[in-house]
Amino acid sequence: MLENLKRNKKYTKTISITSGKGGVGKTSVTCNLARYLALKGNKVLILDGDLGMANVDVMMGKRTEHSILDVIDGEKFIEEIIQPIGDSIYLIPGGSGLHELSHLTVYQKQNLLEQVSSLNGYFDYLLIDTAPGIDSNVLYLNAAVNEILVVVNPEPASITDSYALIKVLNKYHKEERFSILCNEVQSEREGLMVFQRLSEVCEKFLCVSLDYKGHIPLDAAMSRASRSQTLILDKSPYAPAAKAIMAVGDKIGADTGLGRAKGGLQFFWEQVLGVA
Repeated sequence: MLENLKRNKKYTKTISITSGKGGVGKTSVTCNLARYLALKGNKVLILDGDLGMANVDVMMGKRTEHSILDVIDGEKFIEEIIQPIGDSIYLIPGGSGLHELSHLTVYQKQNLLEQVSSLNGYFDYLLIDTAPGIDSNVLYLNAAVNEILVVVNPEPASITDSYALIKVLNKYHKEERFSILCNEVQSEREGLMVFQRLSEVCEKFLCVSLDYKGHIPLDAAMSRASRSQTLILDKSPYAPAAKAIMAVGDKIGADTGLGRAKGGLQFFWEQVLGVA
């Protein structure tokens, strides 16, 4: 796979797309953002970090046979499991293999780190589609990236659980900056209201900074695209939700350099594997 990519030695920005609870459209956001960033000329690598519902490949209309577990077990090299799932979009299938990362031997960790280090310079973005909630694997993935993008919808449980995720990451991993994306809202006004409710409770009890990345409206075109295992950017690029995703992608692409102290792709894997 790597032989078909040009190595440009560029910095790789790492972004987790995460949520306090399931069912908020996190995977759809991940895949559509990847598509938009790729359309803008970037090479995007996705790590499917949802252990229970790993379905990035399904969302992209593909099927994968291997996962990172095959690399951990020594049956495959990292470049053998990376799958092209779209133009300039590639996937590391995680699945149950990510659960093993906290139980690896020193040799296994070093072997995996050496392999993933070979990916340096090939990708502009690494997007991690995490599982929802505050499982330890979710926390490790979030704590290792440059930018944590929390997807929240108007449901009270989503707002409450998003606060819980932010609180735990702040308390135990000293994370202080979070990006917020309000999904499935009726209007921009409702998106701002959701952000305001989350912001108020965080301001009252935590010392963190929340950055509003925008909103994605509730759009029947998004549901139709998901059911047909296609992306809204491909199926209905002029739909309101598609335009909103593009706007979010533009904000993510406007790299201000914030978070670079975390070090990009190499740092991400070192932190996840606990060998930093």
